[in-house]
Amino acid sequence: MIAVLNVHERSLPAPPEAVGALLDSLGSENDRLWPPDWPPVRFAGPLAVGVRGGHGPVRYVVSHYVPGRWVRFAFTGPKGFPGFHEFTVEPHGRDRTVLRNTLVLRPRGMRWLGWLLFFRPLHDAAFENSLDCAERAVTGRVTRPVRWGCYVRLLRAAAARYATTPTPSAQTPTPTPTPTPTPTSQNSAGAVLRGRNAP
Repeated sequence: MIAVLNVHERSLPAPPEAVGALLDSLGSENDRLWPPDWPPVRFAGPLAVGVRGGHGPVRYVVSHYVPGRWVRFAFTGPKGFPGFHEFTVEPHGRDRTVLRNTLVLRPRGMRWLGWLLFFRPLHDAAFENSLDCAERAVTGRVTRPVRWGCYVRLLRAAAARYATTPTPSAQTPTPTPTPTPTPTSQNSAGAVLRGRNAP
């Protein structure tokens, strides 16, 4: 089984403590790391080992957590995508820190196509947007904001439409009107790279 290695990182002009605080806010009410234009990260409780969570159709459990330094999420869904993704905070010289997201994935069978055509473009865009959020949080601006390509916009529109389309079992049946009785008739019932340096 061939593994996927996907890395996004950015060197930020801030000490590790400041960048680590962003990591610790992930999934909270004051989340400063996850981009607001994407399905929010939600956890069943405070960020800690063993807590389950996810964003959009992706589900995972916190397998490792060192506050302010490292958090790893082991995937639990969708099925056929065993692996993990993680954030790490690494000191890099004086008052500079590298924030990195690493994904390791082993798609099974035809799920390779799902990764290549659907999940990878969205993953890349979302986590580059996340690094934009981190840069904005520690510097007050983003030097070169990430722009979505046409394909990412198309995938997002399709995912949003799918998420808001009710399934047949969830649709509310439309009541069939009952005819008004008349003297002549009876009533009848109807029948979801690498980075760069921030200055």
